Amino acid sequence: MSIDTQVEFSKEIGPNWFASVMGTGIIANAAVGLPLYGTQLTNIALVIWLLASSMLMILLAIKIIQTIIKPQIIKRQFNDPVMAQFFGALPMALLTIAGGTILLGQHIFAQDTAKTIAWILWVLGTISGLLTAIIIPYRHFTQYEVRGDAAFGGWLMPIVPPMVSAAIGAMLVPYVESITLQQTLLYGCYAMFGISLFCALIIITMIWSRLAHSGSSGGARVPTLWIVLGPLGQSITAVGALGSVALFVVDEPIASSLNNMAIIYGVPIWGFALFWSILASLLTLRALRKKMPFAMTWWAFTFPVGTCVTGTTQLARHTGSTVFEWAAIFLFVGLICAWFIAAIGTMKGIKGGNIFNNPTRTVHIVSRKS
Repeated sequence: MSIDTQVEFSKEIGPNWFASVMGTGIIANAAVGLPLYGTQLTNIALVIWLLASSMLMILLAIKIIQTIIKPQIIKRQFNDPVMAQFFGALPMALLTIAGGTILLGQHIFAQDTAKTIAWILWVLGTISGLLTAIIIPYRHFTQYEVRGDAAFGGWLMPIVPPMVSAAIGAMLVPYVESITLQQTLLYGCYAMFGISLFCALIIITMIWSRLAHSGSSGGARVPTLWIVLGPLGQSITAVGALGSVALFVVDEPIASSLNNMAIIYGVPIWGFALFWSILASLLTLRALRKKMPFAMTWWAFTFPVGTCVTGTTQLARHTGSTVFEWAAIFLFVGLICAWFIAAIGTMKGIKGGNIFNNPTRTVHIVSRKS
């Protein structure tokens, strides 16, 4: 990895910090629906959801204050072709907490209050997510200067939020009173599913091309390879949740077709996610042997794996397969381990203060093969 040692650093909070909210909140969402043990984990999931919600409020407050006091920081972050990608983390953080509110909010609030909060978070997350999915790629096409070996997992961050909206939107469909509005929301979620899916396929291809032609950076950018699992796992989750809801919202044979899509689409994508996780593991181990430093990118080990837990849970429900049930549990254990690794690294970084250092101008990370 090649970094200009003359780069100046500024102490600030970037949008990438909201990945910690995503990685924490997904644990609660995954725990509640976990096969075999989900009901036993409700209280633990509630505590984790409250922790993630608190983290969201604290980070939002800090970011708002930072933007008011030093507006040049967010402007610089928005103009940085690397940091700008992570503006997609905020919409996904909002949507993750929205999902937890639907699943666990009734333990804290009245049911109507919980639904209202979930709707507000979903609407805010969906609108801001669609904006990042449009604005960041547009700026990528027209303004950001990128190298031929620049493609990395972070490019997926601004285009994945609509997929998260689709998955959480499926949970909200039953709370819409009009059947016409239910169908509209259902098809709207499928449309958002398509936005993220096709963008993700393009970007994953570009990441593969970069790895094949230029290799890996071997540095703190390597964990972002795990972000590839995000759109894969979340798409399985979304298509499964939407298929289940479709049975009660649309007529046959469309309802059964959409429900069967959960298996027809989900199982092959699950296979590729497993395949990619092996490649990402090997590349991560390789980077660790080269003493890969801790960075906020390590939170990429959490949310993407969490979406694979929820996606595998959907496959377990639709297929009734014991293999998928235990696979979901195994992945959940991996998610917990990944969270502790990222959380401990973050706390050490906060204590040392170095984690707040962000370059004041774009740093080009060079990929190379051994």
